[in-house]
Amino acid sequence: MEKVSLEHVYLGVLAMAISLALILLAGRPSIRPTRFQALWEGYLRFVRSMLLENAGKEGIRYTPIIASIGLFVFFSNLFGMVPGLEAPTANVNTNLALALSVFILYNLEGFRIHGFGYLKHFMGPNVYLAPFFFLIEVISHLARPITLTLRLFANMKGGALLLLVLVSLVIKNPFTMAVSPVILLFIIAIKFLAIFIQSYIFMILSVVYLSGAISHEEH
Repeated sequence: MEKVSLEHVYLGVLAMAISLALILLAGRPSIRPTRFQALWEGYLRFVRSMLLENAGKEGIRYTPIIASIGLFVFFSNLFGMVPGLEAPTANVNTNLALALSVFILYNLEGFRIHGFGYLKHFMGPNVYLAPFFFLIEVISHLARPITLTLRLFANMKGGALLLLVLVSLVIKNPFTMAVSPVILLFIIAIKFLAIFIQSYIFMILSVVYLSGAISHEEH
């Protein structure tokens, strides 16, 4: 019987622990914040502005959950940079659990704020075409966790494989040994950029879905 690897679970728990530790280390706001507190406050301002621009003042209350998602995805992605480790986000199970959490959150918030009037978001602008729009919207919403999952998985898994291949080529090719440090640094920089971009994409899509659920629409 094939042994099931739980590495992504352990690393996912470690990513959560690191995120929680950073939050606790930041402490309470102070008049003269430390550099670490200033960095943390800058991150929170970034998340708040993201929510404010997409969801309005009502969206600011979701700053903690969106900031936590961003930290978890970032540190999970970061583990992929450690030789011998695989990023938890390079595993479909981790991404699916996170995507389903976002899916459940924004739908629960939609019903909490609008009641059953939330279903009007699925009806489209024309009452006569409402059944048709409802079917399309339901399919579209059910596809969101899948696309969130596969987008992050494909980028992190593909990025890890590409990094491994490029590093192997640099090490094994004698013609590149002289400039290998520069090439390796360039590859690592590209990988770090991908980590930031994928974390941001997951955050902004979560914000957009949440914004669509809590917004007040006229029909």
